Amino acid sequence: MSQTRANFHTPRHALLRAKITRIRRQETDSATFRRVLAEIGAILASEALRDLPETTAAIETPVSRMEAPVLTQMEPCLVAILRAGLGLLEGARMVLPDAPVGHLGLVRDEQTLTPSEYVVRLPKDLARRGALVLDPMLATGGSAIQAIHRVKQAGAKVVRFACVVAAPEGVAALQAAHPDVAILAGALDERLNEHGYIVPGLGDAGDRCFGTE
Repeated sequence: MSQTRANFHTPRHALLRAKITRIRRQETDSATFRRVLAEIGAILASEALRDLPETTAAIETPVSRMEAPVLTQMEPCLVAILRAGLGLLEGARMVLPDAPVGHLGLVRDEQTLTPSEYVVRLPKDLARRGALVLDPMLATGGSAIQAIHRVKQAGAKVVRFACVVAAPEGVAALQAAHPDVAILAGALDERLNEHGYIVPGLGDAGDRCFGTE
């Protein structure tokens, strides 16, 4: 069942839910996790951008002339929060192969749970295109908040955020920090544990995606 409140949405999408279940499973190996995460990225990108403004234009099909739907603006830039966001980015680029791509490297201090930057590479077209920011997890919200702040600093006026699983605490923090940003999550989980991990979650998405510890 879909959930919509303020600027937060989880789509009613059976295929998406089934794929999330697959990567939640502890026994899912790294190669499968990485492939399914990319498939989820394609679905999330499609869902997150379903309301892009459009109009119609006259085109010729092999059979006749028609008024066909076209976008009224350029597709948004894709910005992945490293490392795990690369898994979603692979699938999102299948949907938006011509979109400029940015990378934000953020690492979370396991004691304070606050993120620090180690890479910032953002497209020049953010002001004109806006951005879809990608990260598999929305836990405490710290990384997403900082990443979106950076994207806005670089000129993006319209920003969307997409993740695979979210904790209520992270959603609330992101909404408070960036109330104008639409948040799409494949699933809204129960809570954060005492270590700041999402429960039931899917573990460390970066480690599971790339086979590291």
